[in-house]
Amino acid sequence: MTPTEVVTIPVVGRATVNAFLLLGRKAVIVDTGVPGSGPQILAALAKRDVGASDVAALVITHGHIDHLGSAAYLQQALAAPIIAHEADLEAYASGRSMPGSLRPTGPFGWVFAKLPPANGRTEPFVPDIVVDGPMSLADNGVDAEILMTPGHTPGSISVLTDAGELLAADLIAGSYLGAIRRRPANPPFHQDRLLNLASLDAVLKLDLTVIHVGHGGPLNPAQVRRWARRERQRLARTS
Repeated sequence: MTPTEVVTIPVVGRATVNAFLLLGRKAVIVDTGVPGSGPQILAALAKRDVGASDVAALVITHGHIDHLGSAAYLQQALAAPIIAHEADLEAYASGRSMPGSLRPTGPFGWVFAKLPPANGRTEPFVPDIVVDGPMSLADNGVDAEILMTPGHTPGSISVLTDAGELLAADLIAGSYLGAIRRRPANPPFHQDRLLNLASLDAVLKLDLTVIHVGHGGPLNPAQVRRWARRERQRLARTS
């Protein structure tokens, strides 16, 4: 068994928006940043001597523009299949964030929802593999599994490596869209906060070693568990 390495690819700022590269027997890209991030991601692959033929798949974790933004570009550039959840197909077909999913979690979200890239548009695409349940990525050359983690959007998914590294996308984030990288916080939006927290609680029961996120990070699982307990109590008071 070839250990799966997780490589963070910052595509906006130091960690404001992250894509990821999983390296094992083959390579799998997880998320594609904002529109225009494609060349940065290809440059990061080249630094690791990863060519187009080495990339077995692209995984898009959910239908927000800062994660799907360069999916069509990379699908064409790498001739690699895209894996995504069926519940967010509307976003992928339109090239825009999932309708109804940009529900602010706080004041920052209200401001951010009115600005690009949140309300932006990119080239649409059709996923080659549509999932509606857990899926092993072993056939794609990495020892990892796609998990169902709805709530941020209806079709949000995460990726868990055999070593316990979780690529959580926007289940959780670093504070202020990653400006305080290692302090857990809500991202600017969740379509369904309670469902997202239930998904987060479910993955936190697993034997995690580290949590990689789309904004900021990486995060310590124990610290995220403490944050989740406080968030559960806060939502109970306000619901």
